[in-house]
Amino acid sequence: MAYFFEEESHTFDEYLLVPGYTGPDCIPANVSLQTPVVRYNKKNGEKCPLTMNIPMVSAVMQAVSDDKLAVALAKEGGISFIFGSQTIENQAAMVARVKDYKAGFVSSDTNIRPDQTLTELVSLIEVTGHSTVAVTEDGSANGKLLGIITERDFRINHCAPDAKVSEYMTPLKDLVKAEDSITLEEANDLIWAHKINQLPVVDKKGNLLYLVFRKDAASHTEHPLELLDSKKRYIVGAGINTRDYMERVPALLKAGVDVMTLDSSEGFTEWQRRALQDIHAKWPNAKVGAGNVVDAEGFNFLAEAGADFVKIGIGGGSICITREQKGIGRGQATATVEVAKARDAYYEKTGIYVPICSDGGIVHDHHITLALAMGADFVMLGRYFARFDESPTNKLIVNGNYVKEYWGEGSNRARNWQRYDLGGKKGMAFEEGVDSYVPYAGSLHDNVTLTTSKVIHAMCNCGAVSIPELQQKAKITRVSSASIREGGAHDVIVKNSIKAN
Repeated sequence: MAYFFEEESHTFDEYLLVPGYTGPDCIPANVSLQTPVVRYNKKNGEKCPLTMNIPMVSAVMQAVSDDKLAVALAKEGGISFIFGSQTIENQAAMVARVKDYKAGFVSSDTNIRPDQTLTELVSLIEVTGHSTVAVTEDGSANGKLLGIITERDFRINHCAPDAKVSEYMTPLKDLVKAEDSITLEEANDLIWAHKINQLPVVDKKGNLLYLVFRKDAASHTEHPLELLDSKKRYIVGAGINTRDYMERVPALLKAGVDVMTLDSSEGFTEWQRRALQDIHAKWPNAKVGAGNVVDAEGFNFLAEAGADFVKIGIGGGSICITREQKGIGRGQATATVEVAKARDAYYEKTGIYVPICSDGGIVHDHHITLALAMGADFVMLGRYFARFDESPTNKLIVNGNYVKEYWGEGSNRARNWQRYDLGGKKGMAFEEGVDSYVPYAGSLHDNVTLTTSKVIHAMCNCGAVSIPELQQKAKITRVSSASIREGGAHDVIVKNSIKAN
């Protein structure tokens, strides 16, 4: 006979947090949203090898996570998982662009020899889009530095097209430069002290290593929570599937990916177990999450298989119709609570803490706080990030309003059959996602700042200054449909809703 769960399946909208005692030290400035991303031996005092400064990651979706959004989210302290429903080469190139992005010490991607012409220089600038060009002996990114040339050093309409770069560049003797032992803070101090726009960093032989830009110093000040690796590069993730992982993973690792996740609508499968074991056997230092699951049995299966984190959620996404099509899934709040209990039991049994990610079902900002209070270490968001300037989709005007395109990986537009793969024949059997629009919301920075502010203030109301403390102290109540109505503006005419005649 089939197994029946005794409890109904519930969503985040059916719960509220009940305030706790807010002490004098429980103020927004003291709240930390730092959270672990991958498994670690917590009981032995081991430090998690990868943490985030905000508990938000972007979904593995064509309409959400490319290199542009990955950089923007890393600046805020979160991680983007670049979509895997593309060629291995294209996905690896996106990862590489994030790792090479100008975050502190930058590898120069626009370089030229001194004997080349200004015409060649202009063509190079048009290709790369970067107007600061390192002049090296052999024209390579790490050749012996001879000078710097920028678009401000010449006017192509007033110069001979075949004039040499060496005639217009700022030579090495006139450059302020630094050696590779310099810290980012020291480099920024040099930039400001000498009123320069870029600082070349060279090795003891004079070979170019990096460039540090003035604008990146300003960016660091604006984004104090930015998430960087040991080489001062942005942290980035990527989605993989259970078909071509033995070819995709090495390419992503070579590109510099920090963490990966098996992207599937249902993770309690033999295919995910094999993929986790194969990857960790060949690349033991690779960090790979898995999922999605909705109960304790699914979590334990993936934790035992070696998942570095486990994603929760089936059918709760705004563009997902898996529940409608197949009758598979579970309310996101109920699933998060049960998997969190399994995570805690696994930790008590093994000493290993396996972070969990609530993926889907987040409609309002306060749902993030609820997911964290219910035990999630971080949340994965698709629709939320699809609304921003940095997402890869088109901004359109529909019915007089700005919108952005947003489609599911199970839609005919994406045709990401690997995400729904159950072995056997390749290809999609039917749709499990829709093609849609979401209201345009502006910049990622402004919106994430507002969202995290709401989470922080709610945590203070609960008497918590960290996510683990929130999970210990939170008091959560079920609410009725009448309570939900009461929670919004009601029985009044809201001024901005009145339309002029």
